[in-house]
Amino acid sequence: MIPRIHKQGSSTRGLLNYLYGKGTREEHVDPHLVASFDSMAPDPGRDPSATKEDLQRLLDQPLHLLDEGQRPDQHVWHCSVRAAGTDRILSDEEWGDIARRIVAATGIDPGGVDDAGCRWAAVRHADDHIHIIATLVREDGRRPDHHRSGQRAQAAARLIEADYDLHRVAPGDGTAAKRPTSAERHKAERQGRERTAREKLRETVRTASAGAVSSDEFFDRLAADGLLIRKRIAPGDLLGYKVALPDDRNKDDEPVFYAGSTLAPDLSLPRIRERWALHGEAVTEGEREPVQPALPPVTHPAFARRRAAAATWQALLIIDHGDDGMAAAQIAAAGEVLDALAKTSAAHTRAELRQAAFALERASRSHIRAVRGHDHALRQAAHDLVHSGPALGRGEDGATTAMVIDMAVFLAITAANWHARKHHSQQAAAAQQAAEHLRAAYQAAAAHPIAALRQRGQRLTPRIRQRNADLLHHALPELADRIEAEPGWPALSATLADARQAGHDPAALLAEVTRRRELDTADSISDVLVWRLRRSAHLPAAPESPPATSARDSRRAPPSNPATPPAARAANHSSRRP
Repeated sequence: MIPRIHKQGSSTRGLLNYLYGKGTREEHVDPHLVASFDSMAPDPGRDPSATKEDLQRLLDQPLHLLDEGQRPDQHVWHCSVRAAGTDRILSDEEWGDIARRIVAATGIDPGGVDDAGCRWAAVRHADDHIHIIATLVREDGRRPDHHRSGQRAQAAARLIEADYDLHRVAPGDGTAAKRPTSAERHKAERQGRERTAREKLRETVRTASAGAVSSDEFFDRLAADGLLIRKRIAPGDLLGYKVALPDDRNKDDEPVFYAGSTLAPDLSLPRIRERWALHGEAVTEGEREPVQPALPPVTHPAFARRRAAAATWQALLIIDHGDDGMAAAQIAAAGEVLDALAKTSAAHTRAELRQAAFALERASRSHIRAVRGHDHALRQAAHDLVHSGPALGRGEDGATTAMVIDMAVFLAITAANWHARKHHSQQAAAAQQAAEHLRAAYQAAAAHPIAALRQRGQRLTPRIRQRNADLLHHALPELADRIEAEPGWPALSATLADARQAGHDPAALLAEVTRRRELDTADSISDVLVWRLRRSAHLPAAPESPPATSARDSRRAPPSNPATPPAARAANHSSRRP
């Protein structure tokens, strides 16, 4: 149940006209009162002898207790209360009780021994919500104590949900981005937009900031995405910015601009600059890992995805063992990686990746301030993903996309568990939602490469298959039977054979990757082990693919080639093995 306190107004009659009207799209059905301050207010919806003017006069009567100069200009208080789409249809009596609890909790009409509250009325014109209108002058002429009424209404709603057995909404903490206003939603509907301008701008700005390392790069990306930009500049310094959609206009046909800070708290220019300030600074020596052997020649997008998978593993360790500020920074930077993946991955994974990035954005904001610097690996990975260009949905590009998404699922679950330990209910729920979208994206990305590896595993000789099964039972005796029963076991068997053929000790590799993180919560343990092994052993992610054709040679990035981009060479010689 979501209560929402709207902006205070100056016209009681104007709001009543809307509540008892047909709605902007004829959606208001049978408007009528379900409760009021004295249970005797006239109902112009169902009483033919009552008018909206009668109700207005009754509600505004306390204003006349004050001299004209003392009357507040913005005296109309408005709160809507909406049930979840999955909730049962509540009766008028139930909605009336809910209205009384909301006005009591917010200080509009405390009730009890205080019988001099504000006058109010609750109007229902749809099955799933009510509107409460009140006059912000009490019966004794004083102003009500409705400070922080939004938070107080939310707290009351959590109790109402429990009492009425309704959908439970995770309690908020004031760190969520501002919701679109009803006017913005109605405008989007009139224009046939799926999302409001505010929501579209928030996603575009968030994506443009992913992995950016300077104001020039950030604003260049915004311009490339077609946004109008206004910069706030003092002598010698850039102070802030505003953005607008070219076709989002006000009544004067002028673009409607939004400041970054009004889109989301972490999209203000100072907060984005915090990411740039420490970009490129190395983490402490103790966090460095041994230099790994060179990767086989891969495309730029595939290389960037391997780097992102390694950085994601590093982030998991920091969230598990770092302090709170470092963990918060990793979760925020992980959102940048998802934004970059969504922007550069193939079409069949893009929608779920965008939804995952949207959900993780909510998980990235809490009252724990991110300590930037230790998130450099993830931010560099996001930067590389953007600059590597679009990835194909097949071959090494597609397989490494599955590889990094597989690791991102674990990161989202880790973020959810971290937030749950901190009692951040909304953030934990958002991270879990991100994990679900990532699982769906993984299924789309991994379908072909895992199927190809399964076929290779099924073609292995019985002697090799038995040797791999014996190895599995020795390394993972408690999970071996479950893994062998999974559809992905032949793919894991093929990967163990590839590792042996490449000169690795499969037993040592398997022992290493199974120590790194719990496995029994995975949807497919064999899939998880396939990607960990192929990443750790630097095996091709899609070994069944033929060599790249000349059409793709321009996109190849052999690590040993002096022409390889500096970022790629640096990552190749100091990659952090997941």
